[in-house]
Amino acid sequence: MAKELLLIFEIIGTVAFALSGAMAGLSKKMDIFGVVTLGIITSVGGGVIRDLVLGNTPPATFQNPVYALVAASVSAVLFFPAVRRILFKKQGIYDKIMLFMDSLGLGIFTAVGIETALLMGYENPFLLIFVGMITGTGGGIIRDVLAGSTPYIFKKHFYATASLIGAVFSVILWKNSGSLGAIYLGAAVVFILRIFAAKFRWSLPKADFE
Repeated sequence: MAKELLLIFEIIGTVAFALSGAMAGLSKKMDIFGVVTLGIITSVGGGVIRDLVLGNTPPATFQNPVYALVAASVSAVLFFPAVRRILFKKQGIYDKIMLFMDSLGLGIFTAVGIETALLMGYENPFLLIFVGMITGTGGGIIRDVLAGSTPYIFKKHFYATASLIGAVFSVILWKNSGSLGAIYLGAAVVFILRIFAAKFRWSLPKADFE
């Protein structure tokens, strides 16, 4: 049962990141190939980097294409004119959906990245936290670079920081509450921090050269 729940959790994260990636492509007026490509890369990019860091080659994405196929399908649906009209009817609608989906994907994949490393036998806390963060943020970084935007993690309030806090939380919980508890609660911490940061405009100190 635990494996089935984890698979559902990962599919939810894949769909969430695919939506955020495809929406970024649509906002840049890309064609359907560009939109689908950004959706796939946002969903699997962090996992590919994680697997390369952990020495898991070829990366899991290429061993089991189900995640890439799900991401491609979801991204293609967003390209339909009726869907696009709904998403871009008002800027506020776009911003809210983007925030929700990106936060959900960030939380899920931060926790899943840690779980992957632990299942491979790694126990170094620094490594676990790093792969959790790179799994959560890596796809978004690649997405933004390809879309010609400043990476989200460098300009949006409390993005990478939320992933960092959630990763630390997951690692601490792992020994006390078991794997599923650590995954779900760690993901929840990241998601809640991102939503609260957006609502209350939390941000880190910025350089001021004036």
